[in-house]
Amino acid sequence: MEIRFQSDVGKRRRMNQDAANVFENQVGLPLAILADGMGGHLAGDVASQMIVTEVGSAWQENASLTVKEITEWLTESIQAVNHKIYDIGELQPEYDGMGSTAVMAVILEEQYIIANVGDSRAYLLRNQEISQISDDHSLVNELVKSGEITPEMAEKHPNKNILTRTVGMPNQIAVDIFVDQWRTDDYLLLCSDGLTNMVSEAEIAAIVFQEKSLADKVEQLVAAANEAGGADNITVLIIQLKEDNQ
Repeated sequence: MEIRFQSDVGKRRRMNQDAANVFENQVGLPLAILADGMGGHLAGDVASQMIVTEVGSAWQENASLTVKEITEWLTESIQAVNHKIYDIGELQPEYDGMGSTAVMAVILEEQYIIANVGDSRAYLLRNQEISQISDDHSLVNELVKSGEITPEMAEKHPNKNILTRTVGMPNQIAVDIFVDQWRTDDYLLLCSDGLTNMVSEAEIAAIVFQEKSLADKVEQLVAAANEAGGADNITVLIIQLKEDNQ
């Protein structure tokens, strides 16, 4: 297994409110985390960094091994950082209303586990095809699912950036969990919407399936988003799955 990631401020933002990193737990299982923060001044940056740091540090102290243990741990850990981000926003006016998306992946010997809140995405790329694993927690996605608008209309909808679920909300939040088998030569892609709003899924797949190094593919995806306008921060994390994962 190989993991590479890169985060870029883009061409129109003054600061990068995305964050990403990879951690291993006590039994050597990797956890990849990507978060896209929101909020004025430094608030979004604080929220996204808190998710990566708090959950990542806790994972390093954890020894979960089974799917059941890990899914429960992910849900509880995201809930814990959700409460912490919300409480800081309540106590410190400069962080009022801050929040972040979160998408995470744990790789086991034969399976992968995805957890997500918000609209940062997880994709599976297999056999020259790309499929979205995660579900966008956004207003336009709710409209698409209800049949009120088409996916094509959603791409240019004026309320595209309105999220229905983020980390940093009051009370409990629902955490989506997806578990499936991986195959040799699969890729898992975690990304912020700074990539998917700029680069089509077909273009993403074409780049990932090239005969290039994983680092080159990550760099090329970021470059493609910037070349298309770089309207937001761009963060890309790719996991290449192989037989020798463990």
